[in-house]
Amino acid sequence: MEGLFRGSYRRALARSLVELGDKMEDLVVLDADTASSTGSIEFSRRFPERFLNVGISEQDLIGTAAGIAIAGLRPVALAFSSFIMRAWEQIRNTISRDSLRVTIIGTHAGFSDYMDGASHQALEDIALMRVLPGFTIAVPADETATHQLVRVLVEDSRGPSYMRIGRDNAPRIYESGEEFRIGGCKVLEEGSDAVVFSMGAMVGVALEASRLLRRKGLSVGVVDVYSVKPVDEPCIVGRSRGAGLVVTLEEHSIYGGLGSLVSEVLSERLPRRVYRIGVRDAFGSSAGSYEELLRFMGLDPCTVAGSIAGVLSGGSKVC
Repeated sequence: MEGLFRGSYRRALARSLVELGDKMEDLVVLDADTASSTGSIEFSRRFPERFLNVGISEQDLIGTAAGIAIAGLRPVALAFSSFIMRAWEQIRNTISRDSLRVTIIGTHAGFSDYMDGASHQALEDIALMRVLPGFTIAVPADETATHQLVRVLVEDSRGPSYMRIGRDNAPRIYESGEEFRIGGCKVLEEGSDAVVFSMGAMVGVALEASRLLRRKGLSVGVVDVYSVKPVDEPCIVGRSRGAGLVVTLEEHSIYGGLGSLVSEVLSERLPRRVYRIGVRDAFGSSAGSYEELLRFMGLDPCTVAGSIAGVLSGGSKVC
């Protein structure tokens, strides 16, 4: 697993915001006193007159962004994912109910803030945001996807949107120039024994687990579900129909996240067993590295591959 996570989500985010700032004179970026951490500091240096630091007050972050949207400008609000959830009531009652064109970007999601412990590790944000009417939700897997999807959400979304990204833990998956659309997915590996639906940094883990399983004679496909809402239902149904086992892999609680989403789609359109790999009714922890924390939580490629092999063939030793 060493060397798998070589990219930086926040670096790609910073580049995207500056590029959009050059194109969109109505773009306003807001941060909750985390500009150095999220990467929005680059936008603040380039466009100081269109940058607002509201301080450590996520409720004010959302309320101010809503007001800016009502005024006809295009706000992007950033903060750590775990702390944006403090403002869920404001997101619900102002942005969602009024269908305001606000892009909310939660950084340091999942276990990417491995050193600060459970308080800083968002494992519930997809569940909380997915339930809100009218929201578009995207979870990019790497720097390329982050760069492209920030642009898509800011330029093309007609209502509220949420993006979840990590910190400096992005795998390298896509070549520069890869295109993404809301409502789409990416089939990265074909497989007949099982298919793994994943999102974010776990797409890299899924690909590595697939490679490990192929050495054991198992054919395991991998699908990047980067658009969580709207989700590509035909992709989920089609890939599940051709696989012996459906697996979901997420750096999130299995309750309300990708595992729930795939199960919901298949329960209505193609009833299948879904084996969910993620965080099971637990908080995170702190560790000396991101990779160490993934191993502790059972989300490293070897453990994931062993879990899938155990379900498929009864033997779980892969590495």
